[in-house]
Amino acid sequence: MPALWIAHVTVTDDDAYGKYAALAGPAIAKHGGQFIARGGRFVQLEGRERPRNVVARFASVEAAEACYHSPEYQEALNHARGASERELLIVETTE
Repeated sequence: MPALWIAHVTVTDDDAYGKYAALAGPAIAKHGGQFIARGGRFVQLEGRERPRNVVARFASVEAAEACYHSPEYQEALNHARGASERELLIVETTE
């Protein structure tokens, strides 16, 4: 089943987070992820608001998790640590 990688982010260091974004996009694409939302307009109805929201579609939960643990994504993630507050989850779709 396909899966969605959903990130809610507050950026605290624009320069460092920019380095993350430059590396994360290619890492996600390399593992079959396709962005379907990336920082666009949103309406917060419940919970904690994060100004940046990203959704990528993967072939499966396992593919998305493998991307997260890959050396390429972990290299990118090193730039996000300390430069953002984030929640990230993977959820299987019904499609």
